[in-house]
Amino acid sequence: MHEMSLTESMVRIIEDQARAQNFFKVKTVWLELGQLSHAEPEAMLFCFDAVTKGTIAEGAVLELIRTPGTAWCLDCGESVEIARRYDPCPKCDGHKLQVTDGEDMRIRELEVE
Repeated sequence: MHEMSLTESMVRIIEDQARAQNFFKVKTVWLELGQLSHAEPEAMLFCFDAVTKGTIAEGAVLELIRTPGTAWCLDCGESVEIARRYDPCPKCDGHKLQVTDGEDMRIRELEVE
């Protein structure tokens, strides 16, 4: 389960920002999670609760913002939304797709005290 290490890294980033920006408690974390990121949303939520125990984010709410996967279709020359990496183009049914977005995971916002 790589979600555990992803969540641990996220908490380290939050703690680094707490030191840099002088906050002491995190109430809410908004996390953008791309459709093609290979991270399971339910596992991220579970791991967040486990990993934040004893940290400044203990008790914080993790709000997931799902971002769509997008790709450029080399066959029809269109930018299209895809749910999975190897899906065909929804416009022309071609398979020559170059992923352009939706693979990332980023902390968008923190509510802190």
